Amino acid sequence: MIPWLAKDKTAVVTGGASGIGLAAARRLLTNGMNVVIADRDEAALGAAAEALPSTAGRLEALPCDVSIYESMERLRTRVIDQFGAVHCLMNNAGAALGRPEPWEDIAAWKQQVDINLWGIVHGCQAFVPIMQDSNEPAAIINTGSKQGITNPPGGYAYNLSKAGVLAYTQSLAHALRKQAESLISVHLLVPGFTYSNMIARFVPEQPPGAWTPDQVAHYMLRSIEQGDFYILCPDNDTPRALDNARIQWNADDIIKNRPALSRWHPDYIAEYEAFIQG
Repeated sequence: MIPWLAKDKTAVVTGGASGIGLAAARRLLTNGMNVVIADRDEAALGAAAEALPSTAGRLEALPCDVSIYESMERLRTRVIDQFGAVHCLMNNAGAALGRPEPWEDIAAWKQQVDINLWGIVHGCQAFVPIMQDSNEPAAIINTGSKQGITNPPGGYAYNLSKAGVLAYTQSLAHALRKQAESLISVHLLVPGFTYSNMIARFVPEQPPGAWTPDQVAHYMLRSIEQGDFYILCPDNDTPRALDNARIQWNADDIIKNRPALSRWHPDYIAEYEAFIQG
């Protein structure tokens, strides 16, 4: 049983107008929670508000650009004015913006970090103090990525931003755990291959290997009920054992002093393939 997942409790979900955020909002609503979905796409917000159930908890759809702290502060003020407290903060807003090389397009690098990393920092800075003050069971869920753990070549700016989410969320969990009276749990959601709106723009039909956002939301709540910090989601192509092997190989690059990203280094491909085969 999740103590904050109950009637008349309130959740805030950024990036809530589509994908995993929308699926999570639907599940929270059907459990009787009041849910605020926040997104910078106001047209998508309106469509999401119409699509979500209206017979359970109360729904509000509010605009917010998570990359701007003042926008997050305005969101917090409106949520507290309407609901008085927040019991679940899901910092889910994110974007994949191009694939520049590490020495290219500094504006794209900054924008990627502003949304994916600073958006989460802004959410926690705005909401954690009031969640602490309420002295009620609550949770913070930050959406990371497997790319922030294993750092595959290509989406370098995205990987950087999600690696920052991993480090920040670990720090947040530790800092709150040190406070003896804190009732706030912290969780890092790490989706697998998910057929979200981000993917649907390029792939018109769901690939067989992908999970739906609703599968991710279901897995997330089940993991939170079990007390998991790392919510490492599988998908139809990637079982947990394969994720574990990839993460272990990546960590061993440091321990064994292999070349950076040796999983993709031509001198180590055969060794890596033998490793994941067990």
